[in-house]
Amino acid sequence: MGKVTWKAGTFIYPIPAVMVSCGDMENSNIITVGWTGILNTNPAIVYISVRPERYSYNIIKEKKEFVINLTNEDLAYATDWCGVKSGAQVDKFKEMKLTKEKSQFVSAPAIKEAPVSVECKVIEEKDFGSHTTFIAEVMCINADEKYINENGSFDISKCDLIAYANGGYYKLGLKVGKFGYSVEKKAKKDEAKVVSRNPKNIKKEQNKENNFIPKLRNKKAKTSKKVDKPVRRKKK
Repeated sequence: MGKVTWKAGTFIYPIPAVMVSCGDMENSNIITVGWTGILNTNPAIVYISVRPERYSYNIIKEKKEFVINLTNEDLAYATDWCGVKSGAQVDKFKEMKLTKEKSQFVSAPAIKEAPVSVECKVIEEKDFGSHTTFIAEVMCINADEKYINENGSFDISKCDLIAYANGGYYKLGLKVGKFGYSVEKKAKKDEAKVVSRNPKNIKKEQNKENNFIPKLRNKKAKTSKKVDKPVRRKKK
């Protein structure tokens, strides 16, 4: 089958669904943002795009700082709620029972329940039409200790991060590879085998396993069974 052509639009999915906290410890707000991402590695530069009519827009524009809080399955409801309610009318921290956490380098509070909070300071603004993009430098990253493994690395598989795609929220699925695995000459023995999620392949693998076990048993039964031949005695 061929592809269907649609008019120009925003259809690069999936994307992060983050809760951006802004303001200060006394007067703060949370805005859910889908248009966010990385612009540069060194220094670490990120961005968020916000509509000028949003309540948080003027707060971020004035304070020149914010915190990007990654979201997981437990925060899915709050993520959606904070995206459809206005901070001009409700206290989102209070209504969603979220905890303000003091940041290290910015006045905006982080969300304690978030698995990761990224403190940012705005270095540039760009107006593109419907949204204004706030380009910011990352000051520090605060990660929940319960997601840090014994090697001191962040184990992303444990925190059930969610993504947004075409109007829906989705939990990240199984790992299907790692950076550079396509050009590795020899896989490590202790590395988990990547299994294709194609249903046909899964069924094929299961059939192989199911057929293999009986064959081993039959083979064992045949080899272990010993039949004594009758012995003829000579007549005296």
